[in-house]
Amino acid sequence: MTTDGGRPVPRRPIRFGPADLEAHGGTRPGPAETTEVAHQTAAILVGTGRAAHDPEVTSRLVGLVDDLGLPTIADLWSSRPARSLPGALWRLYALREWVRRNPEGASREYAAGMRFTDVAHVVAGIAEPPRPEELQRVADQILAGIFDGDLAVALERASAFCAVIAAGRAELAHDSDGVDPDAATGLTRSGAALLATGEDLRACANLWRSRDLD
Repeated sequence: MTTDGGRPVPRRPIRFGPADLEAHGGTRPGPAETTEVAHQTAAILVGTGRAAHDPEVTSRLVGLVDDLGLPTIADLWSSRPARSLPGALWRLYALREWVRRNPEGASREYAAGMRFTDVAHVVAGIAEPPRPEELQRVADQILAGIFDGDLAVALERASAFCAVIAAGRAELAHDSDGVDPDAATGLTRSGAALLATGEDLRACANLWRSRDLD
């Protein structure tokens, strides 16, 4: 094993080739193996990025979804607890992908939530006005901070970003409640879910500082 600031980082993930699958009766890896692979690959990804100190490597890791596709990342990490390293990475990549695919919507929701979340807005570090391209830039910047920066601060910025968007969805839900109740309900529910995601990311930041995020 290598280490990153005292944290153990496995050298390589478990790989399952044809011989391994045959040894498992020709089936897919079981839950224990899948869990181990998820945590090992997350640790390796973060460890590799933080050891490289190379902007090109960081850029490639930030754009991992562009190469692999979000479903592949979901298969690998989405089933892990929110307050774990693979769980946090999944949420950060999913958040970046949402902003990348819908920058106008992200900008609209962020702008709607800014005035209700002054502190979170400052922590997120979004320049005003929160134009679509600014949201995309910061989403990339936050994820880059996982690999080349203060990882806990990156998680806190992501948490704050989620808090502002959640507040924006609540405000937009209030505005549309009398016109489109179904849309308002959807915004309220997704906003609550995103607020919970932000709380999990903040908890992950604390776990990283205490060397308990794995």
